[in-house]
Amino acid sequence: MDVGGNSGGLPVNNKQRAMLPNKSRGEFTRNPRKDSEGLSESPDLEFEYADTDKWAAELSELYSYTEGPEFALNRQCFEFEFRTHVSDKKWTELDASQQRAHAMRLLDGLEMIAREKRLKVARAILYMAQGTFAECSSEAEVQHWMRYNIFLLLDVGTFSALVELLNMEIDNSAACSNAVRKPAISLADSTDLRVLLNIMYLMVETIQQDDPADKPEWKVIRETFRAELGAPLFNNEPISVMLFGMVTKFCSGHAPHFPMKKVLLLLWKSILFTLGGFEQLQSIKVQKREELGLPPLPENSIRVIRSMRAASPPASASDLIEQQQKRARREHKSLIKQDNLDAFNEKDPYKADDSREDEDDNDDNDNSIEPETFPLERDEVMPPPIPHPPSERVSFPKGLPWAPKVREKDIENFLESSRSKFIGYTLGNDTDTVVGLPRPIHESIKTLKQHKYVSIAEIQIAKEEEFQKTPLSGGEEDVELSSIELLYQGILPSLPQYMIALLKILLAAAPTSKAKTDSINILADVLPEEMPTTVLQSMKLGVDVNRHKEIIVKAISAILLLLLKHFKLNHIYQFEYMAQHLVFANCIPLILKFFNQNIMSYITAKNSISVLDFPHCVVNELPELTAESLEAGDTNQFCWRNLFSCINLLRILNKLTKWKHSRTMMLVVFKSAPILKRALKVKQAMMQLYVLKLLKVQTKYLGRQWRKSNMKTMSAIYQKVRHRLNDDWAYGNDLDARPWDFQAEECALRANIERFNSRRYDKSQSNPDFLPVDNCLQSVLGQRVDLPEDFQMNYDLWLEREVFSKPISWEELLQ
Repeated sequence: MDVGGNSGGLPVNNKQRAMLPNKSRGEFTRNPRKDSEGLSESPDLEFEYADTDKWAAELSELYSYTEGPEFALNRQCFEFEFRTHVSDKKWTELDASQQRAHAMRLLDGLEMIAREKRLKVARAILYMAQGTFAECSSEAEVQHWMRYNIFLLLDVGTFSALVELLNMEIDNSAACSNAVRKPAISLADSTDLRVLLNIMYLMVETIQQDDPADKPEWKVIRETFRAELGAPLFNNEPISVMLFGMVTKFCSGHAPHFPMKKVLLLLWKSILFTLGGFEQLQSIKVQKREELGLPPLPENSIRVIRSMRAASPPASASDLIEQQQKRARREHKSLIKQDNLDAFNEKDPYKADDSREDEDDNDDNDNSIEPETFPLERDEVMPPPIPHPPSERVSFPKGLPWAPKVREKDIENFLESSRSKFIGYTLGNDTDTVVGLPRPIHESIKTLKQHKYVSIAEIQIAKEEEFQKTPLSGGEEDVELSSIELLYQGILPSLPQYMIALLKILLAAAPTSKAKTDSINILADVLPEEMPTTVLQSMKLGVDVNRHKEIIVKAISAILLLLLKHFKLNHIYQFEYMAQHLVFANCIPLILKFFNQNIMSYITAKNSISVLDFPHCVVNELPELTAESLEAGDTNQFCWRNLFSCINLLRILNKLTKWKHSRTMMLVVFKSAPILKRALKVKQAMMQLYVLKLLKVQTKYLGRQWRKSNMKTMSAIYQKVRHRLNDDWAYGNDLDARPWDFQAEECALRANIERFNSRRYDKSQSNPDFLPVDNCLQSVLGQRVDLPEDFQMNYDLWLEREVFSKPISWEELLQ
């Protein structure tokens, strides 16, 4: 697959590939469930979606296991500086003024000219940011001192100094040229960058954690830091723009030694901290709707999704044959009314779970013999629903979880078709005149208007059209310079390159990617200088490589989703600009390729070694690692980061295709239905919801046979996905079932986006006819005009010809 015209895959060069074990080539995935194993029922995954994982998990993912020996090196550098300048006391025994003085001393050391000395001081600061762990006896104590030390470091101005050093390392042409020439890049090539990025990440990640027990001055420091991160204070651009620049430089091949995982993690956390997470997005949305005079949202989507219960996936072909044989032995069948749909809200409409790959999923008509079974037709007792904590439950009346919505366009289409049918004339956009229409149509229109939903995007599009129509009388647009607006202005000139670079790295980190010689190397900050020589070392490196890729996928998916959601709220055309460049860079087939794997294996993968995770590894004695302990992995039911990544990628796919007919047809053309249907095997309500949304938009194009063969999936869509009144999603009778012209639709959208960007951001391209004219005689005559040299030489002739020889009627001129 190409991303932006270039290929990507597993990024290990030939020399390293020959030395790596097979496990580190993407083949090392420990899964307690084998593919051939047929499970009749799997439990719901008790996964709670959030902006990030727990703080300890986010800290541990910053470091690869190969970096383990550097913890002791950081400690040595700190203790050398500490004993030289302070005393034999412990850091934790000093008073606040002594600690501050030493922090200032270390900060001064960052300005040394000698690179080796500067690196040692940076390592000492990193040890402080890591919580001076040698003086702590528990992980909680390490986290306490991390928080204290990081607020101290920020208060003395460490972050600005680190940004300057990072800029210097980015522009270090000698390091870049050395890395380009080296046949195999390892951990040693990125030492300086890794130390700086580690400190910066720890500072951002720790400060964004809101603790009620924080001192008042810490809360002030946090808010000031948030504003500074989002403002163009570093090189006249926000910190995120500088990090995006690192990503593109890495992907262009000019800086292959950049530790990309750390750059992406810092970029993600910087965006999350400055712009806000999903709860903040919800509150911003509510506030914007109030400001625009729109009615409140029908429900809180976050709470509704948390209250949902997962459905069992559709059964595989072998299970269905077995079901048919059982049914043949039954003497009677009981019937159920089709309209009694409330039963589906109380009982699970699916029969059994099967974690095998369906052989018949490879074509569009998968499960062609699948019969529709209702809960009451089975002799088996339905399993009771898994109870949720009472605080997370939302009390809904019996029925569907989402209030239906209707767009203004839907009401217009309904009225137009009704008028054509009953009266024989149309009234354009008039949605109020119902003269001559039958009474039932009046009731229908009333119901549609009750559920009419006007989005913020529709208001923004209407305002933009008004600005384009009346550039003079429309006045100046009042643009609030919020963090998201400043970020958009910063990344606007190079946004296409940034999107291509992120997707290239995502492709290289995807578990489905095949190894290619020309692919980018994303393992610069995980491969050691000396490759493993024993089986145990090979297994450990295999786990480390797979974990490394998973973390990269997690960071990129979170970055893309956050940016799409924030841009959409700030202005719809900012969102459309980013979304269109993702589509042009083949983001849709890339995500489908990602899901074209055994998704249950990916979500239950055990690519972590808990005893080597920070801060556990620096507080406790490390046990001797064995092949058995590595194989065992942890005891978690699933891998949080992988499930988080899958949900994010599904949400991105939904964002790209929603209300876009040509992009929905891309899902059909790329045969996404069997791929998405396999993803329903993951028993997690939120993930299933976004899979079902993607299936719903293409159902009408998949044919009658597909719908007939997948009635369980259709029932799940009805249960869990919001209904759009008048949307014949299940039948294919919609007006949108028309031939599609991808190029025409995208070109029309692109023209609107370019007009928006030109009007709002490109002041040099403004039309000279629309510029104000100075009509004041005094100011016009007072302006200095530079006359050409030949005119000055012949000035007398010009006066004679144009002034003195021409009669002037002063009376007429004055009148």
